Amino acid sequence: MIDLIKLIAALGAGYLLGSISTAVLVGKAYGKDIREHGSKSAGLTNTLRVLGKPAALVVLFGDILKGIVACLVGLYLGVYAGSGVAVDSVSMLLAGAGAIVGHNWPVFFGFRGGKGVLTAAAVLFMLDPMIAASCLGTFVLIVAATRYVSLGSICAALLFLVLSFIPMFGHTIYFQIFALAMASMVVAKHRANIGRLLSGTENKLSF
Repeated sequence: MIDLIKLIAALGAGYLLGSISTAVLVGKAYGKDIREHGSKSAGLTNTLRVLGKPAALVVLFGDILKGIVACLVGLYLGVYAGSGVAVDSVSMLLAGAGAIVGHNWPVFFGFRGGKGVLTAAAVLFMLDPMIAASCLGTFVLIVAATRYVSLGSICAALLFLVLSFIPMFGHTIYFQIFALAMASMVVAKHRANIGRLLSGTENKLSF
């Protein structure tokens, strides 16, 4: 019963932290609702395009920080589950998932948020730095080669899902369920981008 309460607390705390939409707050400081401009996404890429580099830098740190803090809360609550020799902090998984869901559908801002990629990356680094580094490397290579941030994000999310099932990384089924849910969420949030990629009308990142 105590563990169940802790798990609910982890999910709730993560969601509330994730709901602090850095891009929306920064946009308001500039006198704009970032969700009404550009791609209408409350995330790093749209902030960079609409408001410029200084604003994007604030969003970068803010979105990373809330993912890290959410995971630390989950780690502090200390609910673990094992399968064979593998052990995962279920409370940290739930807190991280909550942060990503909160970023995408923030309760403080009418449930209109971003696509969760940056916060998800921060959460993944907290959960498994080796898998995270592999996904980040894939993201960077694809974006550098194509200049499509959306394509890099989708490929990194799918790679995360694949790597979560590889035994050498030593994760439980709870981690794999988390990976499936997060990858599905990232792909679903990029539905419009996928359509534009297929039609050749997706916006490219300008370095």
